[in-house]
Amino acid sequence: MTSSHPIGRPIAFTNVQLVDPASGYDGPGTLIVSDGVIAEVVQGRDLGSLSPDVDVVDGKGALLLPGLVDIRVKTGEPGTETKETLKSAALAAAAGGVTCIVLQPDTDPAIDEPSVVDFILRRARDIELVKVHVAGAATKGAHGQRMAEIGLMAEAGCLYITDADRPIVDSKVMRRVLSYAKAFGVLVSHRPVDPWLSAGAAASEGEFASRMGLPSVPAIAEKIMLERDLALVELTGARLLVDQLTTANAIESFRRGRDKGLPITATTSINHLSFNEIDIGDYRTFCKMDPPLRSEDDRQAVIEAVASGLIQIVVSAHAPAPAEDKRLPFDEAAPGAIGLQTLLPALLTFHHEGRIPLIDLIRTVTSAPADLLGLPSGRLAKGAPADLVLCSLNAPVIIDADKLISKSKNSPFDGRRLQGKVLRTLVDGRTVFGA
Repeated sequence: MTSSHPIGRPIAFTNVQLVDPASGYDGPGTLIVSDGVIAEVVQGRDLGSLSPDVDVVDGKGALLLPGLVDIRVKTGEPGTETKETLKSAALAAAAGGVTCIVLQPDTDPAIDEPSVVDFILRRARDIELVKVHVAGAATKGAHGQRMAEIGLMAEAGCLYITDADRPIVDSKVMRRVLSYAKAFGVLVSHRPVDPWLSAGAAASEGEFASRMGLPSVPAIAEKIMLERDLALVELTGARLLVDQLTTANAIESFRRGRDKGLPITATTSINHLSFNEIDIGDYRTFCKMDPPLRSEDDRQAVIEAVASGLIQIVVSAHAPAPAEDKRLPFDEAAPGAIGLQTLLPALLTFHHEGRIPLIDLIRTVTSAPADLLGLPSGRLAKGAPADLVLCSLNAPVIIDADKLISKSKNSPFDGRRLQGKVLRTLVDGRTVFGA
């Protein structure tokens, strides 16, 4: 169920396990919400008497986390609302414990000028569910040719600039984008993929793609473009967000760039953490991604990079596609998957498997993305926005794509048994989802 009533009485969450990567605390405690912000955080089990005006929620040992911050989300609005509307995306986000989303600009029209940024932000405010932010297009129409109005879009409220799935092929254009972005203090996000090696590809090059007869792209295509981008970052000094690192070779290039002190950050998607190329199985189009699913060796390299903190941010890469775009021959089907509702339980898999400590996993979807974009969210601290998610860590969740809230149902997790059920989501102290 959802709710968006005005903020009412203070709420005290007692008997919960607070997980706050920003402070490094993972343990028992109590948290009090008042007037839309966190009024008090009490670590440990000792709690004095509470005012009778406070509504007490006994968490019964559940996790209380900062609301998730997902910085790579696509919708179909404006232009293709049959895929996803802002409201359906916001409802799905709330049900998944995601309290803040950043929309990608490759819509129709593209988010490439201040008026479109303003339109999206006003529409999102009218919905009054989760917090919606916008990434602006780096080039006009996200076509990689003429630079967009970077400074004006930043003034209008866009948090970073990107052409989303489309690489900026022309190195002179990319250099100009980085130089202008640095002048305005704007972060640039870019997908590292060589467009010629990847043209027409539906899978990752290797024995499996060959046996399936699928057009494929070699993993080196990611490294080639990343090396160019790192050289341009070194030249311009601009901040770069590497959009979805998925291969071992590219991770090594990124590591060398970090060791040189370049101002770079990387994301990966929950899909590339959770699946490999074999999951395509018998041409399962719900597992067709962009970038495509990689080898198991690459997947393990991505997991290790997240565990070590080299890759700091995990995104859902939410990309809705209706059934008519997915129920096609594999190489013709639209790539991408929805992920707002499955991001948290899928991420918790790596805690349950003992691969990555819980607090480090939660950092990748809370304080790390919030700090990168200068958002006040993503932390359990006095005075911070009361954007929270109450989650039962061990509760089983069987993913049924047909029951997910997104308008499109293209989930690769369909039928998977996960652990970690969202019980309640709050935004500015308002309950926007309750199980």
